[in-house]
Amino acid sequence: METAIDSPATPSSPVTDLQRTRCERLGDEISELCAYLYAAEHRLLTLIREFDEQKGWEYLGFPNCASWLNFKCGIDMNTARERVRVAHALARLPKVDERFAEGAISYSKVRAISRVADASNEDYFLMNARHGTAYHVEKLVRKFRQARKLQDTEENTDARPERRLSYHYDSDGELIIKGRFPAEQGALIIKALEMALEKNFGERKDRDESISARRAHALVEVAETYMNSAPVPNATADRYQVVVHVRADAAKDRGSPVNAPHIEDGPDVSAETSRRIACDCSLLRVDEDKGGEPLSVGRKTRSIPPAIRRALMLRDGGCRFPGCNHDRFVDGHHIVHWANGGETSLENLVLLCRHHHHLVHEGGFSCAKSAGGEIVFRDPRNVVLESFVEPLTLDQGALDAWLDREFFDKRIDADTCKSHWHAGDRMDWDLAISNLFLPPDVSAETSNDRILQ
Repeated sequence: METAIDSPATPSSPVTDLQRTRCERLGDEISELCAYLYAAEHRLLTLIREFDEQKGWEYLGFPNCASWLNFKCGIDMNTARERVRVAHALARLPKVDERFAEGAISYSKVRAISRVADASNEDYFLMNARHGTAYHVEKLVRKFRQARKLQDTEENTDARPERRLSYHYDSDGELIIKGRFPAEQGALIIKALEMALEKNFGERKDRDESISARRAHALVEVAETYMNSAPVPNATADRYQVVVHVRADAAKDRGSPVNAPHIEDGPDVSAETSRRIACDCSLLRVDEDKGGEPLSVGRKTRSIPPAIRRALMLRDGGCRFPGCNHDRFVDGHHIVHWANGGETSLENLVLLCRHHHHLVHEGGFSCAKSAGGEIVFRDPRNVVLESFVEPLTLDQGALDAWLDREFFDKRIDADTCKSHWHAGDRMDWDLAISNLFLPPDVSAETSNDRILQ
């Protein structure tokens, strides 16, 4: 008895040809739709630029266009800031703007080009965007910025060095710190760490721990020394304390995330960690009603006592102005002003960031409590701010006509956004960067013949 075994289809079989044809059609449709998306994104950025120039966000109480995009359109804050930047950059790059409107280049390429391009090199970057992939454009821009920075440093020894510091909590609750400092400031930081390291190393018995761990201990030592000896002048010291929130019933249900102790503006910590911290700290008891609402915890005074401030932070979590997500450097605002008989009680306080606190006091906006106890904000026209988040009613016919006019009437096909990059091509990065520093009279198209090998 023979058993028939199906062999794989050969490249010349009808099935394989059909599959290949189907994939080619799918690929063409994807490419064409991408080109339409690029054209639509160009329209979006154009509108964002116009909206920002007219300060449409200001009338609604937002500090900038990015904050409005974050709240109104659901765009991530960093992404919103980047879109606003690119939108304004396109105004000074007319050729890039034109190709982007045609759907010929992607937003990724435009975003990269807009970081460095100007009238002198716009043609060159545009040529690379049409011939290369997004990866090539990103790498070219990155290498050009490095080369230009090095050149500027050599030409201007007095140039102010770059400095930055960022930090965030990792998924496991650990703090990640990353910084960049000028050489002389970096040396100062290292000296401070070395002093603290020497003290820390001499006092600790567990000398087998890594140098990296000892440096971490030294950094904490520096922070503690500063906090204990050099308070910020004219500042409320309570704002600069480390606050750990621990529910009274946390010990009964340690596995519940609701009852987990947590650092204010930070991650959850274990019950053991909270007990260790409690060995050397002050304790504040905050009583809550059945609904979990903090009650009044301090005396009546114009200045907000630390106890009330902490209860206020626990209740509001950050700025309560509609659409604002600031949760640091916020002020306690008297809903009924002190001068008008308002009390310094939790019921008469609300947290506002510095920007919105200014708007409420001096920008024509108002804040009051409704009959139901809800905090209501109104704009200078006395319109409740929550009303502007209602979805707009669009005329579908007008929308379809606009799409046909702006997009589907364009000459867009599967090759519109196709990169002219061929398999086996290699980029000569050194030559590509050197061409960016050539005199303006050298043709970008001519130089391109030498770049692609």
